Amino acid sequence: MNRQYHPQEADPHAPAEWFDTVIVGGGQAGLSAGYHLARLGRSFVILDEQERTGDRWRGHYDSLRLYSPAKYDGLPGMSFPASPYTFPSGHQMADYLEAYAAQMRLPVMAGVRVDGIWPADGPRHGYTVVAGERRFAAAHVVVATGGQQLPSTPAVADQIDAGIRQLHSSGYRNPAQLLPGDVLVVGASHSGADIALEVAAAGHKTWLSGPVHGQLPFDLEGRPARQIMRLLWFAASHVLTMRTPLGRKMRPEIRAHGGPLLRVKLTDLAAAGVEHVSGRTVAARDGLPTLDDGRALDVANVIWSTGFRPDFSWIHLPVTGSDGWPEQERGVAANAPGLYFVGLLFQYAFSSMLVGGAGRDAEHVARHIARQPDARHPSQPSADTDAAGTRIS
Repeated sequence: MNRQYHPQEADPHAPAEWFDTVIVGGGQAGLSAGYHLARLGRSFVILDEQERTGDRWRGHYDSLRLYSPAKYDGLPGMSFPASPYTFPSGHQMADYLEAYAAQMRLPVMAGVRVDGIWPADGPRHGYTVVAGERRFAAAHVVVATGGQQLPSTPAVADQIDAGIRQLHSSGYRNPAQLLPGDVLVVGASHSGADIALEVAAAGHKTWLSGPVHGQLPFDLEGRPARQIMRLLWFAASHVLTMRTPLGRKMRPEIRAHGGPLLRVKLTDLAAAGVEHVSGRTVAARDGLPTLDDGRALDVANVIWSTGFRPDFSWIHLPVTGSDGWPEQERGVAANAPGLYFVGLLFQYAFSSMLVGGAGRDAEHVARHIARQPDARHPSQPSADTDAAGTRIS
């Protein structure tokens, strides 16, 4: 969402499509917001840049499985259709989201890529949402694009020899993409560990570089984890929140650093032959990635599991703070009445960034919208709505 448009670049003869609320993003957070708005009888539309609901999940690496069991992976009104303590794959989650949107009759416009949000011109309050040549006018906009929007790759990547294949974890699908030879995975968080284990099992000598920010002290898929998971979910939802000192202290840490090792531990990596080095990949020498202890690794592939960074520059309003994250309280933008966020990392609680936590944040935002007057387009003073609460035009 980086292309720079002005609302006037859309076809000036094409009227804006009017909705009380426009939701930008059709993942779990956007669908949850739509569910609650429908229950409250509000007019809305969900704009999803993906061609098919769930495609964001289909774009992850093939072997991805969620780190929370199916019991905690459902959206409001529809449980995840799997045994409670199994761990869905990314493709299963994608199919679930697609089925959810259909069952809840949510008005998703697929393949609509939003380029920018501007304050509406003229005396009427609200916003203009531009998507290519289409314009949408709304009294309220819910940004449900999450915070992990742009792959983050260190500057040293540009110094590595062009003959070495480089992939960001967002572009990695499976070991078939790799050149024959050794592999360096940079970033020792849970996704980096997952990928390192997989490429080592495929026969590549593998290094994993970067500090480990702790390890889950139990087997994620073992039977004892079921009781522990209940306690962890309660803590993630009710203890680690912006209402507690511990939660307020944790949020910047969560946003700035990778998470601990969850399913794959250091012992698993060692058993598979992965060499973990706690040093960082900080430079290149003779085109080879070089660790901060001075070692240059003669590898054929580098996979950057170095996370993402938020990008809200396409929202043409003063909504972000010095850290680049939106200034909001439980999803309500502090400096832009009528603008909302769902799905941010640690938006209100640790659980905000988990599939099962999307519904609570979305409900709070939807109820805030429902307390505002139902804004109707001047030319549609008595517009009807369908059974889902979506305006029929």
